[in-house]
Amino acid sequence: MNRRGMSFWDALAWIALGIIIIWLILKTAGIINSPLWLEYVPIYTAVYIAGWAMHKLDTTVNDMGELKKFAKETVNEINNIKLNCSKNHSKK
Repeated sequence: MNRRGMSFWDALAWIALGIIIIWLILKTAGIINSPLWLEYVPIYTAVYIAGWAMHKLDTTVNDMGELKKFAKETVNEINNIKLNCSKNHSKK
């Protein structure tokens, strides 16, 4: 199975999370003094990234459900072909 690398959006999410962690460390150390409205930007960003990750997970779960349905239909079709084949060959 081929392993797909990180997409641009995955890398962007990790970079954003890294920046938030650095910002929190600098803010805690008192190096950054910012206005109140700006203090909430990393929190909103983290919430957005969490929502994006949940959406991605939901999409993956839906795709897996479709693949399971396809696999079950394929197995049923193969079993029907085997059954019909054995019926046709047993008549001879």
